[in-house]
Amino acid sequence: MSKSFFKLILFLILFFSFFDSNAQNSDYKKGDFYTYWGWNWSWYSKSDIHFKGDNYDFKIHKAKAQDRQSEFSVDTYLNPANMTIPQYNFRFGYFIKKNVDISFGIDHLKYVVEQNQIGRISGFINNTGTKYDGVYNNTLLPISEDFLKLEYTDGLNYINFEIRKHSSTFVLPIGALGSKNNLKLKTIYGVGLGFMLPKTDSTLLNNERNDNFYLSGYGLNSMVGLNVKLFKNFFFQTELKGGYVSLPNIRTTSSKIDKASQDFFYAQYNVVFGYSWQL
Repeated sequence: MSKSFFKLILFLILFFSFFDSNAQNSDYKKGDFYTYWGWNWSWYSKSDIHFKGDNYDFKIHKAKAQDRQSEFSVDTYLNPANMTIPQYNFRFGYFIKKNVDISFGIDHLKYVVEQNQIGRISGFINNTGTKYDGVYNNTLLPISEDFLKLEYTDGLNYINFEIRKHSSTFVLPIGALGSKNNLKLKTIYGVGLGFMLPKTDSTLLNNERNDNFYLSGYGLNSMVGLNVKLFKNFFFQTELKGGYVSLPNIRTTSSKIDKASQDFFYAQYNVVFGYSWQL
């Protein structure tokens, strides 16, 4: 993704934040709770990925990556036993005062380095018994599967905390029985931070892959959203998030000596369904 795209994401967040500050107050009160579940689409900036081990120390410059959507089926997306397979979002929030909530969430993203892209490599690889042994100086090389496969398809899991502000923007009357039948639309904006808990599906120079969840880094994000309240307690919500991810501690093989590091920007679009209540 280009830098201009991420500038557009930042502009939209700032625009909606300004627009939201002049809106009416929402009808959420201190002490209200909410939870939601939904799904996401994500996009990633190019990233320099640095690999280091006993026999190699090299960097892939500006590697391209994409998400991986699960093919839609009722069983995959709506069966409780399979609901964690697609790219999903979970959040639980509490209103600390009118209009403002703090929340805990899991953004289950998927990140896949594109296979067979032409990478630019710098560094060295020695004594691996592969055709890739050698010294590289901005050398063009196809990222084929026998060289590198790097995916977070079991989850680039962003475990995060956010603070959000809600405001009513406008009300649509949908019935003739009074205000109880109005459709309320609210804008939301917020910021968050958290840590990354991925499970890396990686094969590097034919080494055995690591197959465990581990703490790899941290993330920062901001968001804007549009909330549609349905009936009394249910709601539908769309969200646009933009953020930064730093991964200084990536496990690439079963050996703890082998490491990688990278950082990148991302954009994320969420569609979620939720329920709110007060104890």
